[in-house]
Amino acid sequence: MEAELVALAAAGATTFVQQMAADSWAQARDRIVSFFSRRAGEEGVIEGELETSRRELTVAIEAGDEQTALDVEAEWRTRLRRTLVADPATASELRQVLIELAPDGGGQQVVNVHNTISGGVQQGTVVQVGNVGSLNFGTPVEGYGP
Repeated sequence: MEAELVALAAAGATTFVQQMAADSWAQARDRIVSFFSRRAGEEGVIEGELETSRRELTVAIEAGDEQTALDVEAEWRTRLRRTLVADPATASELRQVLIELAPDGGGQQVVNVHNTISGGVQQGTVVQVGNVGSLNFGTPVEGYGP
């Protein structure tokens, strides 16, 4: 059972960090605060910790600082693991939160994604994600594309 809780905590942390980098952060933050505050109380404290993590993550992404981004994820993985170990019954609620935060409302399986960039200095746009639905870099040149 411990291995299952550790895997669920890892999936949760990955999802939380992905949401921190998304436009839909406010909705995700409210749901995550709700999850934690049922056990620990202090909604304002939890919300502040999430916002601090989001700021750290945003700065790390802009600076290309992969280690700090990994540290933010590790922090939330540890917190989720401790929550699940203290009360294994919370696993079903965390699973529901992850379903709600899934991009399509629940049809996708939560997986860990590890992206690596190598080969020297990158001069162009780099996108690191698990799934890409649609991308648009700048405005299309007239006469090209649909």
